[in-house]
Amino acid sequence: MVVPFPAGGTTDALARALGEKLSQRLGQPVIVENRAGAGATVGANYVAKAAPDGYILLVGAVHHTIATSVYKKLPYDFQKDFAPITTIANVPNVLVVNANTPAKNVAELMALAKAEPGKLSYGSNGNGTAQHLIGTQFQNITGTSLLHVPYQGSGPLTTDLLGGQITMSFDTITPVLQHIKNGKFRALAVSTSTRSSALPDVPTLDEAGLKGFNIGTWFGVLAPAATPKDLVARLNTEMVTIIQSPEFKKRMGELGAEPIGDSREDMAKKIKEETEKFAGLVKEAKVAVE
Repeated sequence: MVVPFPAGGTTDALARALGEKLSQRLGQPVIVENRAGAGATVGANYVAKAAPDGYILLVGAVHHTIATSVYKKLPYDFQKDFAPITTIANVPNVLVVNANTPAKNVAELMALAKAEPGKLSYGSNGNGTAQHLIGTQFQNITGTSLLHVPYQGSGPLTTDLLGGQITMSFDTITPVLQHIKNGKFRALAVSTSTRSSALPDVPTLDEAGLKGFNIGTWFGVLAPAATPKDLVARLNTEMVTIIQSPEFKKRMGELGAEPIGDSREDMAKKIKEETEKFAGLVKEAKVAVE
């Protein structure tokens, strides 16, 4: 199972949780391999070109539907070169600041940003990822100017946020939840239209005044497009059984994730719809990577 980010992020955590259970059900080892770079597109390209035998899978995410529009040239087609298996979970993104940042809410953060344009910085998991697009949308709606600092994944991003090298992030809840709980990060808002069950007291960006804001992150598993349909169907059956089990749901709750476990067709439909939706947002935000 190829994770297109370094260890320590949400994609990695979900892949390892699923891989452990899948290994038990299939009776053979399931190895998680981290292949990071270029906003998750390096790992995706590796799997797109891999042998379609069911042994090499991609743990993909919403980032791949965004990258389709952000990157001018991609060596693969995310809709044509992959066979969706199932969505593991949805995970809300959360706006967090280092605890030393004086802002206690979104309004105060906006005031800080407007007072010193370009001084406050936000980290993302790379150009063309959901965090990048959320940060761009945040600036467009609030009329602020932030410095974007792209990382290869949540691990190094979180380390720099803890150290104060960057001001904030719009990362998924999973890698920052423990730091919110221990007071090292301050959660100001979640980016989805509804509050997160993991952070019920944290308002949405919509509630904080950014009307209509609704971007979250989903994570799922895909195979190379030519993988035999019976293998893809078997993997879907096994994974959905795992994802919908009480034990796995409990684990997802601990990570701030909302388990899904949908059909191959539903996942393919979601990818198509979100690719079209983000194409509009990317064009509006004028986000592009050579």
